[in-house]
Amino acid sequence: MERVAQCHCGQLKAIAAGEPDRVYVCHCKACQRRTGSVIHNGSRWLKTQVRIEGKDKVFARIAESGFEIRFHFCPNCGSNVFWEGDRAPEWCGITVGSFADPGFPPPTYGLFEEDMHPWIDVTTAKEHFEKGFPPPPAGN
Repeated sequence: MERVAQCHCGQLKAIAAGEPDRVYVCHCKACQRRTGSVIHNGSRWLKTQVRIEGKDKVFARIAESGFEIRFHFCPNCGSNVFWEGDRAPEWCGITVGSFADPGFPPPTYGLFEEDMHPWIDVTTAKEHFEKGFPPPPAGN
């Protein structure tokens, strides 16, 4: 199965094969500012599952983890479609909203819940983290 995520104008696409490793919501202030929404809904994929089509522009910053993260935007309409970073270089993230698929799997993780708006309730999130995902165990 392939899923196509695309920007608002359709020029930039991330085509993902199979299923995402995880689907989550992030409440951090950086995601709130990046998306213009009170939550960001993301999906994580192995880079080997994803094919990118179209031109992109990159905005890089140092994440709270201390590693660089790079957000890929459409240079035409400005939509952020995917990102990747140095903390887990074999993975990339794709914005769930860019799939525009009501059948997409629901989020099972809540991140940076310390910044969550008190009126938000993501009932499908079964794992909750005050900050981001914990670092992987040593040796993994």
